[in-house]
Amino acid sequence: MAKLLKMGPSPHVRTSETVEKVMYDVIIALLPALLMAVYVFGIQALTTTLIAVGTCMATEGIMQKIMGKDIDIKDGSAIITGILFAFVVPVTMAYWIVIVGSVISILLGKMLFGGLGHNIFNPALVGRAFVQASWPVAITTFVLDGQAGPTMLDAMKRGLDGTLVAAGNPYVNALLGKMGGTIGETSAIALLLGGAYLIYKGQVNWKVPAIIIGTVGIGAFLFGGDPIMHMLSGGLFLGAFFMATDMVTSPYTEKGQMIFAFGIGALVTLIRFKGGYPEGMAYSILIMNGVVPLINKYTKPKMFGGVAK
Repeated sequence: MAKLLKMGPSPHVRTSETVEKVMYDVIIALLPALLMAVYVFGIQALTTTLIAVGTCMATEGIMQKIMGKDIDIKDGSAIITGILFAFVVPVTMAYWIVIVGSVISILLGKMLFGGLGHNIFNPALVGRAFVQASWPVAITTFVLDGQAGPTMLDAMKRGLDGTLVAAGNPYVNALLGKMGGTIGETSAIALLLGGAYLIYKGQVNWKVPAIIIGTVGIGAFLFGGDPIMHMLSGGLFLGAFFMATDMVTSPYTEKGQMIFAFGIGALVTLIRFKGGYPEGMAYSILIMNGVVPLINKYTKPKMFGGVAK
């Protein structure tokens, strides 16, 4: 008997790519930054990260149960949200605030939109914004080697002394991550290594982080700042490689992604030089997340065979 050939509606795309493969590639790419965080800030960085990951997985499982969905917390998405949330808070953050922020990340940032693939905003940054508004002192208290002080961006913006950077060449220390900041943002070289892995695996379009980082560098130069230090400091590399490239909350066309990336870089520059905050990466990504539907609308490719207007 001849085999029955079954065919579904077009488009016919075959790929071995799965959600789990993509998510676990991202988790692998985040490991160098986590290891550097433990080296610079100590075992508390790992403890905070594990608490955030565990809370995100538990919250997602509970919400899936409440919403009547199959419980699937092993696809890696909740793990990534937990790691990224831990990476955007300081190592001194109280564990109970980490738990609250992680719950908000999953609850408000993801599950209330319908779960994975339906959220508009980056879940980890939703949690970060909530904590920033609720406990502004806790999220802006940074330490290095047991000493508290201003971050490099804060010191440059306000002309402060006693910057949290290890002794020696400040550019080299900023590249390595031997400076104050949130848990996962300080080591540019570790984040670059993870980003290179994602580019090699085809999970990230290299043009997105390149445009964001390049726009901030050029913007800092035009505003009279230090372009190199502005590119190496703060959450620029973390956001450019691991948040702005999120497949769910970024445009789906390459042209749209370029506009999205430039918008983030321009907003970061404006916030750092003309706004009240010394950083600005988190809010820039959240703002551009909200613009994604509009970008998609005007960069949508013309339908094949459609009549040109």
